[in-house]
Amino acid sequence: MSHKKHSKQKHSRVDMKAYEKELTRLQIELVAMQQWVTASDARILVIFEGRDAAGKGGAIKRVMQYLNPRSARVVALPQPSEREKGQWYFQRYIERLPTKGEIVLMDRSWYNRAGVERVMGYCTDEEYERFLAQVPTVERMLVEDGIILLKYWYSVSDTEQEKRFRSRLNDPMRRWKLSDTDLLSITKWEDYSHAKDAMFDVTDIEHAPWWSIDSDDKRAARLNTINHLLSQIPYDTIDPDEVHFPERPVAAGTVRPPIEKHKFVPDHAATL
Repeated sequence: MSHKKHSKQKHSRVDMKAYEKELTRLQIELVAMQQWVTASDARILVIFEGRDAAGKGGAIKRVMQYLNPRSARVVALPQPSEREKGQWYFQRYIERLPTKGEIVLMDRSWYNRAGVERVMGYCTDEEYERFLAQVPTVERMLVEDGIILLKYWYSVSDTEQEKRFRSRLNDPMRRWKLSDTDLLSITKWEDYSHAKDAMFDVTDIEHAPWWSIDSDDKRAARLNTINHLLSQIPYDTIDPDEVHFPERPVAAGTVRPPIEKHKFVPDHAATL
């Protein structure tokens, strides 16, 4: 079955002013949510998966933008090393799970095995089947241990995906995001569709369901992601402690080294 076209009715893209206003409101709530996570020792694991160029990175960036990095981090693992290839498949991901009071956002995850590894032939049929047999058990164990696990799948149409690939080609700040594997996702569109369907059949389970996000409109996808994420965390708003600014003490009259001895960065901004 082809997944090139979305069957649901399309809506106009979210207006920029409305997007920025709502994004600010949601990001304020994210900060409040993180304060609760820290205070309650909760553990939050959010998995971001989906098509190449579907907007996962942009959504993660907006989630993380104002969070305290001491208790929120992004996990985006490179290809496994030779040592990691000899480990239990889940091992390098398990090592990076959240501790108490922490939020972890996985920019791709163990589902690489059911996606790119399956389609590109980077794993054997036996390894693939073993993964599908084990992943529901692994995720059930995480949830039973108290981790709040959320799994998001970003869908994008074939035409929008190619448009985004082409926009990266001549953009020096985004050219690095265009890899050979990305381009192969165009010719292997149907293979990725079948791999996703097979994965969902096994892993879209009650204790760890998949939440799908239509991301042809990146602004809408970001707002929908954050709004849903917040709805799945049972947080309470914690009033911040009252802050009292101290009086600045009078200078003690200590002689400091001449400022001319310091090396200052050249004032490039003044030349603009």
